[in-house]
Amino acid sequence: MLQFITHRNDRYDEVAGAEAVLRGGCRWIQLRMKEADDKDIIAAGRAIRRLCDMYGATFILDDRVELVGATGADGVHLGKNDTPPDEARYALGRKAIIGSTANTFEDIDRAALLGADYIGLGPFRFTETKKRLSPILGAEGYSAIMSRCRKEGIDLPVVAIGGITAEDIPALMETGISGIAVSGALLNAPDPTAETGKMMEIINRYKK
Repeated sequence: MLQFITHRNDRYDEVAGAEAVLRGGCRWIQLRMKEADDKDIIAAGRAIRRLCDMYGATFILDDRVELVGATGADGVHLGKNDTPPDEARYALGRKAIIGSTANTFEDIDRAALLGADYIGLGPFRFTETKKRLSPILGAEGYSAIMSRCRKEGIDLPVVAIGGITAEDIPALMETGISGIAVSGALLNAPDPTAETGKMMEIINRYKK
């Protein structure tokens, strides 16, 4: 699984970036617009919804539970200080996809108990696209946390995030995670579509 988390640079806005990675084979887009107002989030979300429908992709909205309906998103990804997964589930219904951010095994355990569908675990390394960064995990941190999850019988999909490049993927996939979430590594590449295809090819080698 490859998840793309939108941002913008001098070449792409959120919608154009999403289209570029969808062309490369990514089938999971998370719209993140932390500082934007509701109107702009809804406009971008509806455009990305149309693109995801064209490509058969999943569309997740970052944080904003109350805008999931207006954007047509399939669900929401929640930070550690956002709406708890069980409250989001109550608001959105059982069919909504609810992701939860984690930095430790304890975070994963809590999210699992509250009904999250998947975990975004990170950060792998320092990244400039995320403010208020949690402690860096590195490959060793992922290995230890995934081992603990197996021991405790927690089998939620876990997606690694945080400054990951194509070269990091093999070692991370060996830890037992389900996929990779990236932002700058794709959008800032010379050819985001080609870079997406490269990452997809590496990840697909590890499909169970």
